[in-house]
Amino acid sequence: MSVQAKYSIIIPMYNEEAVIQETYRRLKKVMGTLQDSYELIFVNDGSRDQSADIIKDYSCWDDTVKLIDFSRNFGHQIAITAGMDYASGEAVIIIDADLQDPPELILSMIDKWKEGFEVVYAKRIKRNGETLFKKWSASMFYRVLRASTDINIPVDTGDFRLMDRKVVEQMKRLPEKNRFVRGLVSWVGFRQTAVEYERDERLAGETKYPLKRMIKLSLDGIMSFSYKPLKLAGYAGITLSILGFIYLLYVLYLALFTGATSKGWPSLIGIMLLFDGFVLIMLGVLGEYIGRIYDETKGRPLYIVNEVHGIQQEEQLPEKRTIQA
Repeated sequence: MSVQAKYSIIIPMYNEEAVIQETYRRLKKVMGTLQDSYELIFVNDGSRDQSADIIKDYSCWDDTVKLIDFSRNFGHQIAITAGMDYASGEAVIIIDADLQDPPELILSMIDKWKEGFEVVYAKRIKRNGETLFKKWSASMFYRVLRASTDINIPVDTGDFRLMDRKVVEQMKRLPEKNRFVRGLVSWVGFRQTAVEYERDERLAGETKYPLKRMIKLSLDGIMSFSYKPLKLAGYAGITLSILGFIYLLYVLYLALFTGATSKGWPSLIGIMLLFDGFVLIMLGVLGEYIGRIYDETKGRPLYIVNEVHGIQQEEQLPEKRTIQA
């Protein structure tokens, strides 16, 4: 695809009717301060409200607005991927529609990009309007992820970032189904730097990352970039085997020299539960990896596009990882 805009802004959205008009207004205000061309690519990830209709109306009279409308909800990370597939800019910026990440920070990212950095990510120094549990769990996730992988994934960062065209082209070559975009961006490398900011409270609506989705994203991050859970299983198995052998020697001592083995039923049950629980946990870990292998072998497209607006027919991609409904 030929480059048609200087900047592409990707905005994944899912039921953002309450905030999407303000998101559009602030993005237009920020990008309007620049003298270069830009495009706003809204990716509707199966919203059940009027989010897509609002953006569809904007695209009729604002030629900078483009809409990619999925046939159903495919997930936030897939929506970002679709935006990158359709983006034409020399620099591509990802920002969520909920305005927790301030659009005004885009200008600082562009300044860093002009200095020669190919990836500029936003690093949170404060998270406003979030519960203590959310702040604690997010902090733990990033640090566990860093400790679990060999890839340097910056802590306290989300998907809010700017990427050079060469980075986006490499990202488009990565076919994973269970995607963790910020990890993939770190994996491809290039010159990367951070800009710090305070994350705002949601302007309106509800979080699109409840506990269930946060756990899914955490598993995608850890299992896409690390085999350490499997290695830990091996280490734990060796440790428990040694402990079990020591306990066996203890039981033999009791049987041969004290005759007190009939009193060991509670400890026997405890050991059985310990080992059985460990085996089931490890089966779950193995199942996660095997399930992801199964997903990769299906060969299904990453997403299905129902319709697009503001995008010319010749701009649409004949990618194998997407099909047009």
